[in-house]
Amino acid sequence: MTIFDRLGLAKYRLCVPIASIAAAAALAGSFGLRHATALTPAGELASHRAVYELKLAQTRGNSAAVSARGRILYDFSGNVCDGYALQFRQVSELDNGEGKVTLSDLRTTTWEDGAARKLVFKSQSYLNERPGDTVDGQAERRSDRVAVTLTKPQDRKVDLEAAIVFPTDHMRRVIEAAREGKSILEFPVYDGSETGEKVYNTLTVIGQVIGPNERAPTDAAAGQQALAGLKRWPVTVSYFEKGTKSTGEQAPVYSIKFEMYENGVSRALVLDYNEFAISGELTSLDLKDIKPCK
Repeated sequence: MTIFDRLGLAKYRLCVPIASIAAAAALAGSFGLRHATALTPAGELASHRAVYELKLAQTRGNSAAVSARGRILYDFSGNVCDGYALQFRQVSELDNGEGKVTLSDLRTTTWEDGAARKLVFKSQSYLNERPGDTVDGQAERRSDRVAVTLTKPQDRKVDLEAAIVFPTDHMRRVIEAAREGKSILEFPVYDGSETGEKVYNTLTVIGQVIGPNERAPTDAAAGQQALAGLKRWPVTVSYFEKGTKSTGEQAPVYSIKFEMYENGVSRALVLDYNEFAISGELTSLDLKDIKPCK
């Protein structure tokens, strides 16, 4: 599961598919910074914990957003043999300037098989500290389809098209394409979000490579020896309703912009909801050792 596949599950829903901002701050404070070189086997995604501070970056048209703030807590670990686990939480507060403040909180855990055959997911959302949607289920890849089994919000079985990719597999494909010099990727992506049945068509645009000694970061990525020798790319992933074409004529539901290192770490986030955009600064990064496959 990648960070851009959990950011902004729906328009105006700032939780990505994470009770107060103070509680999130307390959790983030325990993460700390680690500047030692973490061991990540070649070709693997880095196990890491990251904190992103969110704020309103831009408004357009008649947007009701006057101010926004929040925090993302992102804890990713695993390898291709044992699979990849993610614990994710985003807390966001949106103020429309007319006395209406909305606090949204989404907490998600996922596990994805290293061969992208299976995805297990669970999420709980809160709106103004009141419980909202709960999703619990798994998806398994078959020869001709992806079979989804849900236990929440209700018992249900759904068959999805075989072309669907899961989030961590999506990230690996984007990194592979970037290394090969490709600039455009299109995939339908499924991550178990919303009611557990949602599929988005995605259009990924990969920009020119940023070399290890170019445009030195000034956020928590600075001074990280594990990142110092890595390339990174500016990436934009746009999410479209299934059934629409990502041709430029159809506006995306939302898009995510970020800089992606070749080990999967992301920085300089921008969550664009068309009428307003939220920036996410990487304020804490803890890179962890990965046990190689046996």
